[in-house]
Amino acid sequence: MDQRDFRVTMSMVELMATEDDPAQDQAAKASRAGEIRDFARSELFERTFQEGMELVEETAAYLDGEGRRDSKLLSRAAALAYAGESMRLTTRLMQVASWLLVQRAVREGEMTPEAACDPRYRLSERKIEADPGHPEIPIALVEYIVRAEKLYDRVLYLDRRMYLDDAPDPDANPVLSQMGLLEAAFRE
Repeated sequence: MDQRDFRVTMSMVELMATEDDPAQDQAAKASRAGEIRDFARSELFERTFQEGMELVEETAAYLDGEGRRDSKLLSRAAALAYAGESMRLTTRLMQVASWLLVQRAVREGEMTPEAACDPRYRLSERKIEADPGHPEIPIALVEYIVRAEKLYDRVLYLDRRMYLDDAPDPDANPVLSQMGLLEAAFRE
């Protein structure tokens, strides 16, 4: 049995144990809800929320002002690329803003952490895009795209960590679990 098979087998055993023990499942859900609530009240969330909303406002101001003027000076092909990039940018920022607003709703008590776990609130994996599609695209737009991608990646990481990764077992001893993993690795 290779290491991958061993991990799959262990995951299945853990899943079956969780299915057989509703109390353990309930404890895991409570632990996850606590993590979500703690994050929503954290300074990290506050900074991320501020950064996200400021980037949305800055980008909107750019696209409605200087960006609009810049786009009128572009060739037809570059203007088309500009339109596509600006739509992709605004879509990405709206996804981030929506996720941040869900977390704020949890913080304010307007939504339960369990409701925030609904799949419709998850971010989708970001497709790694090539550089903006045309060399004439204004550097300011490129800078907003880069900032939005970095923010999206950080928020996606938080989303996966809080909502999709396995919840920690409240009774698990991290030292013993690491010892078990080491033993299993050396048995092979």
